[in-house]
Amino acid sequence: IIGRKMKLTRAGREFKGCCPFHKEKSPSFYVNDDKQFYHCFGCGAHGDAVGFLTQHDNLSFIEAVEILAAQAGMQVPQQSPQEVEKARKEKDIYGLTDAAANFFAEQLQKPEQREAKKYLIERGMSAEMMASFRIGFAPADSQLLRKHLKAAGYTDAQMIESGVVRASDRGKEPYSFFRERIIFPVADRRGRIVAFGGRILPEHMRAPDRDGQKPPKYINSSDSPLFHKGRMLYGESHARTAAAEGQPVIVVEGYMDVMACFQAGFRGAVAPLGTALTEEQIVSLWKMIPAAHKAPVLCFDGDDAGRRAASRACERLLPMLKPDHTAVIAFLPQGQDPDSLLRAHGKTALQTVLDGAIPLVDFLWQKLTEGRRLDTPEARAGLSKALEEETARIADRTVQHYYRQALKEKLSQMFAARPAQKKQFEHTAMRGKGNWRDKVPAGPVVKVPPRARADERSARVTLLAAIINHPAIFDTVEEDLGNLQMEDPRLDALRQAILSALSGHEALDATELRNYLNAQGFAEELAVVMAHTAPGRQTFARSEMPVDRVLEGWQETRRYLDQKAEISERRTAERGKLK
Repeated sequence: IIGRKMKLTRAGREFKGCCPFHKEKSPSFYVNDDKQFYHCFGCGAHGDAVGFLTQHDNLSFIEAVEILAAQAGMQVPQQSPQEVEKARKEKDIYGLTDAAANFFAEQLQKPEQREAKKYLIERGMSAEMMASFRIGFAPADSQLLRKHLKAAGYTDAQMIESGVVRASDRGKEPYSFFRERIIFPVADRRGRIVAFGGRILPEHMRAPDRDGQKPPKYINSSDSPLFHKGRMLYGESHARTAAAEGQPVIVVEGYMDVMACFQAGFRGAVAPLGTALTEEQIVSLWKMIPAAHKAPVLCFDGDDAGRRAASRACERLLPMLKPDHTAVIAFLPQGQDPDSLLRAHGKTALQTVLDGAIPLVDFLWQKLTEGRRLDTPEARAGLSKALEEETARIADRTVQHYYRQALKEKLSQMFAARPAQKKQFEHTAMRGKGNWRDKVPAGPVVKVPPRARADERSARVTLLAAIINHPAIFDTVEEDLGNLQMEDPRLDALRQAILSALSGHEALDATELRNYLNAQGFAEELAVVMAHTAPGRQTFARSEMPVDRVLEGWQETRRYLDQKAEISERRTAERGKLK
């Protein structure tokens, strides 16, 4: 039993190998067949055949007993005649689906299917991977599988019930459901084949579409006594073993994504079977993680459709949350899926995506603040109400309490922030980009130059340069810009022109803004302002500076100008008293 799962060599009257439960180079794991136990002198793992399967394959006690009983040719006693009949029936269908999987796998190896096999190899699939996932091919002949299964003793009724064959609605013979497709057998948590998924070949590898109607890219088995697509996950049997070894459980979109992840070393990858993530699948994800804290990574595309899918998953998850049972959300780069990302950029690229996964509470905050203006008491009250309604959906009172507390803290921090920071948050929320501090690359902190501190006029001109080079900060600094005092009438006119241009409904980038100002007759003033960002001048206003550094420089300059104004007012007041 253990030798099927790992390499063992004889050591006297025992067998030894590297322990599957912890990483080691020298064997310290021993199996004693006479005494019927295994023991690791490195980590202390110890048990019998049932214990090994429960620990290694991450199975329950009953599941392990049933597997061992089947290997020994025994039947676990059933509680009633109905359950006995159900077990017999299921055993027959399990045998049928396994025979069908073998048939499809044999077809893929035939010379006439070399194009299909070549396609899989070009997609980065090794022979070992095809064997591990039992990948096959369904031939065009709609009777070939039926004849093969009939020869093995299975009836049409059994084939139809399992979903590999469909009854004809034209009075003809039943026919194969999967034809001219790459076949992905779907295994349950114990590794038994219960269903199939089929993918069409690229257009240049298959017969022309009939009547110009393109067939669906993927088709899946219908629900059967063994298979319920809303309860199962593709790759679950592999992922349970990986999770038992401490690997993260990762939810991706499709069959090829799971296999690409597995081949790259992310063996905890699973995928829903053509549906959005269901409550039953979420429970399965939590069950396969043996650690106390259960947080599978839900991986979504980085486009709008991916964010919508993440929102649906969040809605499903919230009522189910309980202590140490949650999920984290990861978004892929735009236009990429795990398969394409791994083929183009390798394992490190996907690891970076997974490392950037955010807690569910942070995604919920982004979801609820995205697209909202928060510049009025009514708008803020609306956000507060929405947060309260969402947290109320969490059934577990303890988790609900801490979610409400975490979201209230975020709300309090945002409303307690300085005006410029609040406006920046509102601006980025309206653009649907989340917190701007999380989006810009880190860069050196650039302080306002001493020369700017000594020269108020230079400081004001530098602020004009910053808004011209970075018009995206306008919503954050609009009030400051409106109150900025420019002694030079022409520069003040330039300031007013900038306000007018950026207050419009259409956002302008830096180039468009300069073109507009030139057209308004401010070419000379622009030259004066842009001289403050010439090469060699270390200033936050330069065009290549990241947004967060520009805002830091802006705020520091404003504080400097405010201090100068306060000193000036104080001196004026003191002079008035002396008089």
